[in-house]
Amino acid sequence: MSQFLSIEIDKILFLDIETVPLYPTFDDVPDIEKDLWSKKALKMVEPGQEVKDTYKKAGIYSEFGKIICISVGIVSKTAGKNTLRLKSYWGHDEISLLKDFNEMVEKHFNTDRHYLCGHNGKEFDFPFIARRSLIHGLSIPACLDTRGMKPWEVRHLDTLELWRFGDFKSYSSLQTLTHIFGIPSPKDDIAGDQVCEVYWKEKNLERIVTYCQKDVVAMIQLFLKYRREELIDEKNIIIT
Repeated sequence: MSQFLSIEIDKILFLDIETVPLYPTFDDVPDIEKDLWSKKALKMVEPGQEVKDTYKKAGIYSEFGKIICISVGIVSKTAGKNTLRLKSYWGHDEISLLKDFNEMVEKHFNTDRHYLCGHNGKEFDFPFIARRSLIHGLSIPACLDTRGMKPWEVRHLDTLELWRFGDFKSYSSLQTLTHIFGIPSPKDDIAGDQVCEVYWKEKNLERIVTYCQKDVVAMIQLFLKYRREELIDEKNIIIT
């Protein structure tokens, strides 16, 4: 049996993060950081654009962005059916939400039997959380501090990597994969490239939290499809 198929699903913490630039607009950025971003953004500037037009992309870089929401999901068996419990750590205070999230991970998901899972989590979510924790002087949960670890020691799963089967030539979005597997799309309200505007212009963080939770649900359903298991019924999804 594949090692992937033998993993106990209740030992997996599924998660997704939402990030935004540290400042509402490029004009609000302190001068030294403007200079640093300008150097970073040189390759992003398209014909007819200025450096300031690229700043909306700053949220995907841990040096220039911050986390505003981490949504997590835990699956357990109840009366023979999978039940999903969702919880979100969110707010304008990144330090506070990271502290709460990191403490939860250390307390409940820090053994050699537990895994973390995200969609492109290995390249984005997991290192972003670790880097932002380090920037704020916070303790990084052991399962996220992969510095110096050998690949087989890292207990991370990734629904993007699981789809690739070793083929790293292309990126498949969660929206694409949920579509081809017949799973309801998590992008029925906003998309990832709209999070910055919804946060800084609309000031609607609650809407972003809902979007983040939908991503976690979609990722878990995709994970179950990969294992040819029954999807979780909506009535068995609980937000705590």
